[in-house]
Amino acid sequence: MKFDSATNSVTMSEDSEPQSKTKALPSQPLHPSVILKLDPEYIEFHNATFQYLPPVYTIPWNPAFRGPKLPGTTKPLEVGKIQDYELTNTDCRTYTPPGEKPQSGWPLFITFHGGGWMFGRIDSDASFATRMCLNANCVVMSVNYRLAPEHPYPAAVEDAIDSLQWVVKHGKDKLNVDMTRIAVGGTAEGGNLAAALALKAPTITPPLPHPLIFQLLVVPITDNTSTVTSPHASWKTYEHAPLRTAKAMLWFRHNYLPDEAKRSDWLVSPLLAPEDVLSGAPKTWVAVAEVDILKDEAEKYAEKLESAGVNVKVVCYEKVPHMFASLDDVLSAGKRLVQDAGEALKEAFLGS
Repeated sequence: MKFDSATNSVTMSEDSEPQSKTKALPSQPLHPSVILKLDPEYIEFHNATFQYLPPVYTIPWNPAFRGPKLPGTTKPLEVGKIQDYELTNTDCRTYTPPGEKPQSGWPLFITFHGGGWMFGRIDSDASFATRMCLNANCVVMSVNYRLAPEHPYPAAVEDAIDSLQWVVKHGKDKLNVDMTRIAVGGTAEGGNLAAALALKAPTITPPLPHPLIFQLLVVPITDNTSTVTSPHASWKTYEHAPLRTAKAMLWFRHNYLPDEAKRSDWLVSPLLAPEDVLSGAPKTWVAVAEVDILKDEAEKYAEKLESAGVNVKVVCYEKVPHMFASLDDVLSAGKRLVQDAGEALKEAFLGS
């Protein structure tokens, strides 16, 4: 599904059925409850693009929807080397900086893309990955985790854990990794997976030779029991925030976590992890969007980590919605997020 801004039309991807191109009418206009809270920069872009895309939960599901990328993301940068590796049930792509590796080896950042646990592919976060690679002078591993609804929970979490196990076994010989400088991170659902991995890392087999040093969580999901009636007020306040509405979030959750009994597992709801598990998390950097249903649960997770003794920094990007992190080509806040994340990652590696 692609939007053509020149003709205001939506075209289905070549693999989808039926193939069509029709004059688009606004399907997702900005809701009156949030429009005055948004940056004019975002409003202009949304009105030119996103308002013409139908909500994902209103269309019969087709895996072909995973193909096209939404507009607004910068192009990937050129790095020293790109390589793909097979994991147990999926694969990953690694980005290595140009030049000679440090004497002790490259720092490593394992990252997971967003997309509702349903969208995305191995190159989805290439723009972000290449910028982290160059800004932090580290190898970046982007994990192509299995997607719902074909692969519901725990498949994605298993792939996240498997990626770290692969690094323990092969990171030094295949990637020249410094095993004392490994960080994890991700955006939205990817942040959810990264948070779960950071909590699970101390007990993986084979064991890490050195604890993780950092996690970078961008607009993460931390509580998969949240609803508009939950204690997290942002779910109600921003119920109709652009694209990631409460209804859309619940649709993603239903496909990833069809078994409601599992939604309180801390591997999908890190906020609900006990303190002895939370205390094992590494130093943490959290980015939240002000106009996002997920804002309060992310901030609450940061508070719980801090209470458990973890060093945490939270940065709130004002007047932007959940999607801003993927709009660094058109939003000033998106550009700042990428710069800030790169600096935070670089500092974590230099300070370790």
